[in-house]
Amino acid sequence: MSINSAMLAGVSGLVAQSAALAAVSDNIANVDTVGYKLADTNFETLVASQGVKGDYSAGGVNAQATQLVTQQGNFTQTNSTTDLAINGQGFFVTTTNPTNVTPADPRYFTRAGSFTVDRQGYLRNSAGLYLQGAPVNVTTNTVTINPSDVTQLTAINVESQSGASSPTTQVAINANVNSTTTVSAAAATYSAATPANNMASGAVTPDFTVQIPISDSLGAQHTLELDMLKSPTAPNTWYAELRALPDKNGTIPVVTGAPLVNGQIATGLLKFQANGQLDTVNSTLLGNPPNISFGASSATAPAAGAVQWAQSLGLATQSLNVQLGQAPGGITQFASTSVTQSIVTNGTAFGNLTNVVIDSKGKVTATFDNGVSRLLAQVAIATFPNADGLKAQTGDAYSVTADSGTPNLKAPGTGGAGQISPSSLEASTVDLSTQFTDLITTQRAYSASSKIITTADQMLQDLLSIIR
Repeated sequence: MSINSAMLAGVSGLVAQSAALAAVSDNIANVDTVGYKLADTNFETLVASQGVKGDYSAGGVNAQATQLVTQQGNFTQTNSTTDLAINGQGFFVTTTNPTNVTPADPRYFTRAGSFTVDRQGYLRNSAGLYLQGAPVNVTTNTVTINPSDVTQLTAINVESQSGASSPTTQVAINANVNSTTTVSAAAATYSAATPANNMASGAVTPDFTVQIPISDSLGAQHTLELDMLKSPTAPNTWYAELRALPDKNGTIPVVTGAPLVNGQIATGLLKFQANGQLDTVNSTLLGNPPNISFGASSATAPAAGAVQWAQSLGLATQSLNVQLGQAPGGITQFASTSVTQSIVTNGTAFGNLTNVVIDSKGKVTATFDNGVSRLLAQVAIATFPNADGLKAQTGDAYSVTADSGTPNLKAPGTGGAGQISPSSLEASTVDLSTQFTDLITTQRAYSASSKIITTADQMLQDLLSIIR
């Protein structure tokens, strides 16, 4: 009967408008939720099969709520360097746990970038989801993102390194030795390999010394000393010893093989040309190139003429390039006061984490109080063939569905993926004025549907009263 179908159509209207009211309510409730995407309700007619000609059966209406995931909200600036927004397409990849994530564990995709550092050092947003990124290859200091493999990503930890240091690899000396220096009486019996007659033991006082600060692979500081003694026989020639000075505890930080003694690292001659410049070809203190190799700390004694770090220090191998004549100025021999003009070295001592910066390419860089910056990871952006097909999850996140397609991972700003906007958050896409209007419209439609039911009920009552 048409009256019954009218009543059922009214019921479907109530159900549909209830769904619309739920969507509007969700939108209004999330007007301040970071990265929230507007939920919209689409209505479609339900057509009942028609029987006798001239008879009409109402089918009613069906409501389908969807979230407009691809809509981008406005950005708001913040003071936090770990607040992130995506300017363009894509989503942050997140997990519910920072560690022990298996390939079978779900990955959630979100644009809610209100990330903060938790007590374990991981970046986690307000919904408790951990930001995933591609790790750095420590050998090449580069990041590679596999487009189809979300399992390659790991939770980004900005405090995985409590400090950072950089070993010294380059030394450049700019100094002058006085060509008119009086030859020392001890120079006549000088012997680098004999403690009783060398400078490293203190038995012979050098005419000039240069102290060189260096950092080892763990950030500890050591001092090398270049001692020079004018030769009594060869013109424009100086005996030279490069040695490691004892540390604060009085221990020499290196172990050497014969004929090196008393912390000597290298011994030989420094020869100068008539114009006062260092004769690098005939000088024998260092080789060509002028490199020094420190072996790793070991209980095994070093080979003859070799140098290694003391066993107690637990240090890795280290190569040091010492520029004596190649650096600007270098070591010269002029008839003027012996003086050290400058010592230029690289490398830094141990430093503590002071700040974390994430740039528009998603590169997460830690800076330390010793001036060292270190790349930790790169934020990956996931794009989808149909982002509106994603399934909404609690925490303003989404999961993959058959309609959305599989995620494609990209570096920010490449391959259609949006760029990262640091110190920014994406606002909700909800417009309150529109939602309040929809609220009124939905209320009216609900009342109208209820009126259909009461009218159909009254007509049925009238029909029943005919037989009374």
